[in-house]
Amino acid sequence: MAGKRLGSIHDVEGDVAVPAYDPAAYGNGIVHLGVGAFHRAHQAVYTDEAIGQKGGNWRIIGVSLRATDIADALNPQNGFYTVLERDASGTRGRLIGSISRIIAAARDRHASLAALADPDVRVVTLTVTEKAYGIDRTAMQVDLDHPAVARDLAAPHTPTGVLGLLTQSLRLRRQAGAPPYTVLCCDNLPDNGALLRAGVFDFARRIDPGLADWIGAQVAFPSCMVDRITPASTDATLADARRLTGCVDLAAVETEPFSQWVIEDLFTAGRPAWESAGALFVSDVKPYEAMKLRMLNGAHSMLAYAGFLSSCKYVRDVMAHPGLRALVERHLQAAASTLPVLQGIDFNVYAHDLINRFANPAIGHETYQIAMDGTEKLPQRILSPAIEAMREGQDIRPFAFAVACWMRYCLGRTDSGETYALRDPREAEIRACLESASTADAITARLHNLPDLFDQRLVSSNLWCSGVSERLETMLRSGIAAAISTETSACK
Repeated sequence: MAGKRLGSIHDVEGDVAVPAYDPAAYGNGIVHLGVGAFHRAHQAVYTDEAIGQKGGNWRIIGVSLRATDIADALNPQNGFYTVLERDASGTRGRLIGSISRIIAAARDRHASLAALADPDVRVVTLTVTEKAYGIDRTAMQVDLDHPAVARDLAAPHTPTGVLGLLTQSLRLRRQAGAPPYTVLCCDNLPDNGALLRAGVFDFARRIDPGLADWIGAQVAFPSCMVDRITPASTDATLADARRLTGCVDLAAVETEPFSQWVIEDLFTAGRPAWESAGALFVSDVKPYEAMKLRMLNGAHSMLAYAGFLSSCKYVRDVMAHPGLRALVERHLQAAASTLPVLQGIDFNVYAHDLINRFANPAIGHETYQIAMDGTEKLPQRILSPAIEAMREGQDIRPFAFAVACWMRYCLGRTDSGETYALRDPREAEIRACLESASTADAITARLHNLPDLFDQRLVSSNLWCSGVSERLETMLRSGIAAAISTETSACK
């Protein structure tokens, strides 16, 4: 893409908001692992606003654990990039200056460790997706079969994975007499702070019990809940960023106007004034986290599988389909019914707002993108509320339908015979277990018996298993459109 490359505030010639501070005047205080589109549209924006309003040396050093493209895009731009907010009224641009540089860890492992060990860094944030951690959520220990975990346990001083990098950098800090940083997980995982703490502690215990004890006593792992719909950037994203800024911006991202960040107030080494940017600090994140995981993320997963199989490319296309929209509304109501009362939150209002966000005609959020990593997402998004609904004698049909859609998706082919990759960390295992399984009952039984996925309370429930199998049978026999029509009729 020819043209002047974005590199500073002064390069901007268009109508975009720019940082209310000189980024070069502020130092680094945060290392972020996983500099994808979501981080650039969410935490980096909050940090940009916080520095602009309250100051502080809180700029971000980003670490890309595997890919190098984001480093190649952002570093020549001195960390600057454009966030586009899209809705029915149009597109607005904002230049973000909170990221100072990106380390491509695949090229320089030492630089990643050096940044994490720097005592000026007081907070480490992460958005690496659920599958990257290598933590067994049931045992609350490391997953010894996870490739990064196995590799880093064998060579703990030259780590490549999340747990290894955190553990080794904390070891270096302890060795140097430097205080630890606070670790803030920003991925969609239930009780994400406690989960990551357990993973790091167990990893450290296996290589240095004394270090593990120090981490357990000294390092804070607050939980948080994040929310902002951020589709993958496209050529249209880059074109609109160029139109608005007058510059070539290869790191531009697009998102919706809505943004939410609820954070457990547990920081031992200071933090940015994120509350000045709208973040909410609370003593217990769990209720907010459950609301988001079960309602927004749960409905997202259901509509992703049903929508993708129905040839709906984007979430907005799903919401334009009367039957699918009705099933999204039903799912939101069912998920809300599994939640305890949350002070200051009206679940009906929240559900109404989600419907409007999903239907945003300006956001091209692909159902295929949302459908990836299903085995990592199902337990907290669909299966946990299903167990709660079953325990309380509530309607389990919405959750059974969602799981049936996932199982139909796991077959890797549409009704017309078009094939696709599942893009799931257990894809090979799923395909192997489904070999020669041709009936709904067989597919249901085999997928329910995948290790460490379905809770035994679901596996042993005839009500649940038959509910999933019956819906899957309709999909296999009559097609996804007929299954949606049948399900829609049943909820009237």
